[in-house]
Amino acid sequence: MSKLSIIAEFWQFLRVRKKWWLAPIVITLVLLGALIVLTDGSALAPFIYTLF
Repeated sequence: MSKLSIIAEFWQFLRVRKKWWLAPIVITLVLLGALIVLTDGSALAPFIYTLF
């Protein structure tokens, strides 16, 4: 399974089931995860971890 098929399947789930409230939650989790992964080895890491 490719990553694009997972995104397409999730989008189809949202459309069919009318679960639009899930989209902001998933987007926020993905952005926070990307922020943590991208700043893991940088000098900004101690400042970002204090936010949580």
